[in-house]
Amino acid sequence: MCCITPFKGGDGCKSARMLINKVNISILKNMVKMQKKNLNSAEETRTFEKGKVELSNLGDVVIGRATLEPGWSWEKCVKPLVKTDSCQASHTQYMVSGRMKVVMDDGTEEEFRAGDALVIPPGHNAWVVGNEPVVAVDFTGFKDYAKK
Repeated sequence: MCCITPFKGGDGCKSARMLINKVNISILKNMVKMQKKNLNSAEETRTFEKGKVELSNLGDVVIGRATLEPGWSWEKCVKPLVKTDSCQASHTQYMVSGRMKVVMDDGTEEEFRAGDALVIPPGHNAWVVGNEPVVAVDFTGFKDYAKK
């Protein structure tokens, strides 16, 4: 039994099924296809003082790997490029190596190290801690990061 009220020119159930099929076909056509990229052969590399980000574009998703040398800080190395008071990117990252200190505009502080998964909202400064480079994979914040 169909519980859809027929609209003008339709029989209810048949019209509803046709509409659902059209919607499903439209969704399938617009779905992202399975993709594979390798950050070792990134499509774009952005360099800045004491660091770089290597980017792979997967449609609506940009995944990047940051390599930040000892002595890197957002304030000294990226701020001059973007001309904002603090980093306005929202990061979702996995720390592969090194240690990084992050201070939010409100004063909240955290130190991240290899193995940490993290979310950092906009409005922060960051710097490498110690003598080991930071390598981090970012899933949300590098699309426009450090654009010159």
